[in-house]
Amino acid sequence: MQIAEVLRARIAEDVYRDGLPSEAEIGREFGVARTTVRRALHALEDAGDIATVAGVGRQVSGSSAQVAPYEQIMSDLLTQIREGALPAGARLPSEAVLAETFGVSRGTVRRAVRELETAGYVRAQHGVGRFVSPTP
Repeated sequence: MQIAEVLRARIAEDVYRDGLPSEAEIGREFGVARTTVRRALHALEDAGDIATVAGVGRQVSGSSAQVAPYEQIMSDLLTQIREGALPAGARLPSEAVLAETFGVSRGTVRRAVRELETAGYVRAQHGVGRFVSPTP
């Protein structure tokens, strides 16, 4: 609980505005095992002081925490679809091109595109590519 209190004080001082350090870094700083660090972080999560953002890490709750990379890609593609830069029927760039554009792995791009498919914004045509669907 002492570690949690020190981290909570640092959160109040806005030390972690860009996200908390890794479990390993906190463990080295306090000279404790990773399981001890995890208990402290779980206490902070349970209290609502921090939240875990997939693909980003632990962030201070209520801050302008980053969104997961796949969510950012989804948002950018949806903006392009809504503004007409990617009109209905247009082919999406390949996973490789999107991965390079956003500086992420193809798996991250694949997740973003899969979410757009599930929501009905994009359709896949086997062996051809992915295309913008008519507005759902």
